[in-house]
Amino acid sequence: MKHIKFVGKVYLVGAGPGDPGLMTLKGKVLLEQAEVVIYDALVSPTILGMINPLAEKINAGKRRGRHSLEQIETTQLLIEKAKTHAVVVRLKGGDPFVFGRGGEELQDLMQAGVSVEVVPGVTSGIAAPAYAGIPVTHRDYSSSVTFVTGHEAAGKYRPEINWEAIAHGSETIVIYMGVHNLHNVIEELIAAGRDLETPVALIQWGTRPEQKELIGTLNNIVEKIEATGFEAPAIAVIGNVVNFRTNTNPVIME
Repeated sequence: MKHIKFVGKVYLVGAGPGDPGLMTLKGKVLLEQAEVVIYDALVSPTILGMINPLAEKINAGKRRGRHSLEQIETTQLLIEKAKTHAVVVRLKGGDPFVFGRGGEELQDLMQAGVSVEVVPGVTSGIAAPAYAGIPVTHRDYSSSVTFVTGHEAAGKYRPEINWEAIAHGSETIVIYMGVHNLHNVIEELIAAGRDLETPVALIQWGTRPEQKELIGTLNNIVEKIEATGFEAPAIAVIGNVVNFRTNTNPVIME
């Protein structure tokens, strides 16, 4: 087998949920030093503005129904760029290892012989509720939280999420990428015995200036989505912690 020489290193960097103030210092320094940055769709324009102006910038963003690059193309591009550039940054929204396919990219890069380092980011499942005044755990409201994706990849390692186990096993449920499939998720949770009046908060564009929230219950949140035209990208928080916002009347970014 021909030995491939790589001159560079790939950094899997979490850009956080959107607010540039939540970008880690290490991530910012790498953007300033980068020769190539391959970035996702949900990375905010302000964070993209931190990138070295001389760097090559490539949009590999994936949004529902619209892919700039397929996953295999993105990984191959990272491998190719590492052959000729010293600092290659794969910039991913939130945290690379929380529903960000960072683990898949890390595995493929390591198998190809590329040196890789992971730089964690603030995940939207914690930050977006926090900016809406909702703690995902609180001694008076919830002592457990589950993070789960609202849609699943075809041909994945298991056929479906065990919503019954989640409904009974966690007081707070945070759903990523779940708006389009929320009606099915809610049906599963109700069928598993979750109370119809369980509070639900949807948080759109969490931590950004355009952040919006929609509050309801398992019984009426789908109707509210249809009535308001509420759209992705959004995080769903299900559980009594949502009541913390109402009961404390926090100062919310609007």
